Amino acid sequence: MTSPAPFYTHPSQMAEALRKDGYAILPPQDVAALAGVPLATLNQLIPSWEGLEPDLYMKDGGRYRRRRHSCFILHGSELQQTPHRAHWQPLEYNALHGGMNRLFEPMLAETVALPAWPALLQGLGQLCSAARRSSTPWYVEAHQFRIDTTDGIGRPTPEGAHRDGVDFVAVILIGRKDIKGGESRLFEADGPNGKRFTLSEPWTLLLLDDAAVIHESTPIQPLQHYGHRDTLVLTWRSNGFQGQP
Repeated sequence: MTSPAPFYTHPSQMAEALRKDGYAILPPQDVAALAGVPLATLNQLIPSWEGLEPDLYMKDGGRYRRRRHSCFILHGSELQQTPHRAHWQPLEYNALHGGMNRLFEPMLAETVALPAWPALLQGLGQLCSAARRSSTPWYVEAHQFRIDTTDGIGRPTPEGAHRDGVDFVAVILIGRKDIKGGESRLFEADGPNGKRFTLSEPWTLLLLDDAAVIHESTPIQPLQHYGHRDTLVLTWRSNGFQGQP
């Protein structure tokens, strides 16, 4: 069964869609407009996905995930990178890897220094603030992911359908190469409805209200011998980073 294409949200309706539906989707050109930069400027970030490091914390024994992780605080237009810190989630939100301090390799300094990086986070931060009708500081965790088919199959969300314990989750497709699968699936947290679609164009954005929807991505398989799917996942939290209580 062919996965449908995403139904895009008009940029002027993004905040309302998040409040009403729990999610919104923007095509690449609107993501660039949100960041206030040309799409070519965003594309300058893409080569950094070639330098991700293996995820050494995979409880399923998989070798299919590479990543980097860094944290930022956004207050208005001021973006500050924090000292490097571990990523932690409670078991309530991540049954597979929750309860672990996972210290991944940080994003490269030259990646964070590119003009596209603060522009993207500031644009998304303004949207999150508009959806919440709040000017609170945002505590942002940035995850660069590559899921590949080294093991024959790659699992973007090995923990299954989940929430992240934050306010908003931004999933941005960076690229797909020689794969099938990787379908995005959303489910109402407190209802029967669901959506399914496949992000296929680089810089397509899926933005989620984490309290309203549960999300997952289906496994990927190679079309020939090897393939991969690259994403940027940004989580937005208003009351500090998640950490061990």
